[in-house]
Amino acid sequence: METLRYLKYINLSFNNLSGEIPSKGPFTNCTAESFASNQALCGARRFHVPPCPSISAHKLRIKKLHRNFFISLGVIIAVGALSFGFVYLRYRKKDEFSSGADLSLVAMLERISYFELLQATNWYNESNLLGTGSFGSVYRGTLDDGRDVAVKAFNLQVDEAFKSFDVECEVLRNLRHRNLTKVISSCSNLEFKRLDILIDVACALQYLHCEYSTPVIHCDLKPSNVLLDQDMVAHLSDFGLTKVWVGRIGISKMRLYSFGIMLMEVFTRTNPNSEIFGEKLSLKSWVANSIPDGLAHVIDVNLLKESDESIGEKLSCIASIMKVALGCTMDSPKERSSIQDVLVALKKMKLQYTSPLCSGT
Repeated sequence: METLRYLKYINLSFNNLSGEIPSKGPFTNCTAESFASNQALCGARRFHVPPCPSISAHKLRIKKLHRNFFISLGVIIAVGALSFGFVYLRYRKKDEFSSGADLSLVAMLERISYFELLQATNWYNESNLLGTGSFGSVYRGTLDDGRDVAVKAFNLQVDEAFKSFDVECEVLRNLRHRNLTKVISSCSNLEFKRLDILIDVACALQYLHCEYSTPVIHCDLKPSNVLLDQDMVAHLSDFGLTKVWVGRIGISKMRLYSFGIMLMEVFTRTNPNSEIFGEKLSLKSWVANSIPDGLAHVIDVNLLKESDESIGEKLSCIASIMKVALGCTMDSPKERSSIQDVLVALKKMKLQYTSPLCSGT
């Protein structure tokens, strides 16, 4: 962790950690407050922890022997791998060289996050708009290193946009000329990784309800109170209406109704207070009535495309998620799912389904 150049702040207090606290790199500016209530830690005196015991000469010899052994083992493995690679490259068919992509270029591709593109284009501000076409818009942007770039944002509402993107990548991947557009990288932010975000929120609720010493209830759970960082990790915010629960009876079920509604809202892209619901209809009943045959009519149209070969898997995945949501919103609190069961179910879905919605986006 001493080599993490971009680590600016860390707080590991109240975690029952053990071992030596690093003192170099980003830990140079850390204070004792970052390591409070970790009884088994040791290290520098400024961290208010006991000094670490010195290592005996015998242990040093053992450590040196282990190090030499692993170095020798690594050299043997490296030599073996290089030999295998040489033989493989020597006898590979020539046509594979001519038809395959340049592997050296793959290693050189940059990784640019969606957040970096937002910053570069000033959140896709109209003042940076260069032009608009059939499948999207192009914006002028400036990266952190000062390079001026053109950012092409595809309109996912248009079915042909995906095909256009695939064709463009196929054409440009092997073309190299000073007068042709150079492609730096691509970034997919399809639907903001919906399932991963909801798993993050469920993890936060489990901590508040079950893992903190005094159960805490977030009384204003809704999508607008979930913030995303530059790595698309979700963070639950706005604790202005928070309540502290005395006792743990019913805590994991009574306050899970809002999370179930949020699940429905995210995947239908419909606000519970929408005008489409009259006195006798609600978001919950709308979703419940659609299962199993009418689910495609209530789900966000951006998630389901008729031309999508995996539409069946996506519908099955979303149906499972909606069943979890309905389990959270049962009329009787005693019949509602617990946050532990919900979190386990969502994680299993992520592993089970291989559709782009559940595993790749």
